[in-house]
Amino acid sequence: MLLEFQRTIKQEMCSAIKSLFDLDLTPADITVESPPKVELGDLAFPIAFQLAQRLKAATGTKQNPRQLAEKLGNSLQNIKGVKRIEIAGAGYLNFYLDRANFLAKLSTEKESLVLDEITGGKLIVEHTSINPNKAAHIGHVRNAVFGDSIVRLLKASGENVEVHNYIDNTGVQVADVVVGFKYIEKKSLQEIAATEEPFDYYCWDLYAKVGKFYEESPGNQRLRAATLHEIEQNEGDTAEIAEYISQRILVCHLKTMWRLGISYQVLPRESDILHLNFWQTAFEKLKQNNAIYFETEGRNNGCWVMRADDARDEKREEKGAENEYEADKIIVRSNGTVTYVGKDIAYHLWKLGQLGLDFYYKPFYTYPDGHTVYITTTEKDNNVQNFGNGVAYFNVIDVGQSYTQNYVKLGVKLLSVDNRVERSSHLAYEKVVLTPESARELGYELSEQESKRSQISMSGRKGLGVKADDLINKLEEKALIEVQNRQKDATDQEQREIAHKVAVGALRYFLLKFTRNTIIAFDFSEALAFQGETGPYIQYAVVRIGSMFRKLAEIGEETTDPLKDSDLEAISALFELEEAESGWSGKYLWSIIHQASRLKDVLRTSVKTLEPTHVAKYAYQLAATFNEFYNMKVDSKVSYKVLGEPDPNRRRLLIALVAYVGQQLESALNLLGVEVPAKM
Repeated sequence: MLLEFQRTIKQEMCSAIKSLFDLDLTPADITVESPPKVELGDLAFPIAFQLAQRLKAATGTKQNPRQLAEKLGNSLQNIKGVKRIEIAGAGYLNFYLDRANFLAKLSTEKESLVLDEITGGKLIVEHTSINPNKAAHIGHVRNAVFGDSIVRLLKASGENVEVHNYIDNTGVQVADVVVGFKYIEKKSLQEIAATEEPFDYYCWDLYAKVGKFYEESPGNQRLRAATLHEIEQNEGDTAEIAEYISQRILVCHLKTMWRLGISYQVLPRESDILHLNFWQTAFEKLKQNNAIYFETEGRNNGCWVMRADDARDEKREEKGAENEYEADKIIVRSNGTVTYVGKDIAYHLWKLGQLGLDFYYKPFYTYPDGHTVYITTTEKDNNVQNFGNGVAYFNVIDVGQSYTQNYVKLGVKLLSVDNRVERSSHLAYEKVVLTPESARELGYELSEQESKRSQISMSGRKGLGVKADDLINKLEEKALIEVQNRQKDATDQEQREIAHKVAVGALRYFLLKFTRNTIIAFDFSEALAFQGETGPYIQYAVVRIGSMFRKLAEIGEETTDPLKDSDLEAISALFELEEAESGWSGKYLWSIIHQASRLKDVLRTSVKTLEPTHVAKYAYQLAATFNEFYNMKVDSKVSYKVLGEPDPNRRRLLIALVAYVGQQLESALNLLGVEVPAKM
């Protein structure tokens, strides 16, 4: 709601500045700040200092910012929703909103989070993208949770978003599992299909065995290259086994991520990029635009490469700093095989509708809520869907791929015709490790040296890691114990549903409260705590608010009626009231409303930076403020008795405040993918 007032004030300022000083400013030119205390106003504008600079440049005469602020302030006295304007310091314009009207507006309409500054067109977010060769692990969970939250943030801001989960079904990881089944276990496709235990877990262990198998002899190692070639060429039983493994594992991954509230719209497969000539088309375009060069000498002799100088220029443009990467990037090797970068360029060009080609699609999996995710295919009798054709993309890939992703974006930009592609970004994230205590809780035996470390790292190649489902199961198990202690009268099914929401909320919030470039040491006790900066702490604040409104309904209190015009004068007086004896402070109550109203501004920051952590911090801080309000006492007496307040005007104010805080907390948690149970 504050953003709407900011927009109105900025527009009025632009008109007044044109009339008073004959200067042309746009709302985007005007800076707004939040005063450190509500006593100093609700919005502060340092516009007078900017005006002084512009007028001096135009006239050569030095101007007094405070006098300019006074002149401008006098012309802005009739803005609807603004109670008064004060000049502060050397020339700040501080605006005080009509607080009762502000609260009345909040009580009559649910605030939209749609922003003005949207990209427009379709944005494509690619995340999760797990190699379909074994169970998902905790690092994949961070990728998926972060990517899903980016989707939620962008959608809430008004963007049209399409969600991809890229399936590398022709890579070495899948080939390794095929090697395991064919050459270690010597199983046929029928025998593989008969595997009864969780297939992704089975392949997890087999993948670790293959690593040891390769170490035994060079001949074993050569099996990988031969198997990979057969998969890429779609040859014989090897390709059939690879197809079966990747599709069965993919279903496991979709089920795992659904437990966290994460789903997708389309699953593009690398095999289809190869077989539908996406790469060949992209290759010709890259050559025609001199984006790549054929080397005839040196270590890259016979290769098609992208120049490091071009990549450095791109990196300077993005970061404003020197790029540490110096080597030219090989796009096509001397033996004619295309690298990961080349295939990714082709995929991203398809995302943007720049190839003139498309996949065919078929339904792959139906989620419990009834919606279907499609997978790409080369079979021409399948569906034509409106996937791709975006204007920009975001791909969530770990920080280790930053080097190659720099070249991918460069290649895409050189061939793209829409300047909105500039917004495209590789959203890099750091790894997740475990605290020693959490590693032990998951069944790992630690050496004395490992126990002294602050964190325990993992290795998928060695089979050392935390499977995503094991992590979720352990969280649910621990959450259930807490729920059973708190909700003894609930049925077993109710307790398990609550525990699931608490566990998922704890996990998602823990992974999102850190910036994506932070290494996270996951700890069960910290994540599940009902006190401190955790998901359950914020969930409980919303549950407490819901409980208050249920009790109000039980005593016949109407809580959904909006504030009426006849209430506003009394409510306005309450915002100015200070009673030391009862602990009542109107300014304090307004500060809570003001803090809660910042969600849309926080969303804008998160969308601009592509960091959900800003919303996570907002939710925690607002929950902490509400709990302080709820528990505040003076001389052992509750200061703000929402349930027992006898004065009707105070009660209406408190009910409206609590309802608004609950609404904003739920909205913030929804942006993070955190559900709130009815009870905790």
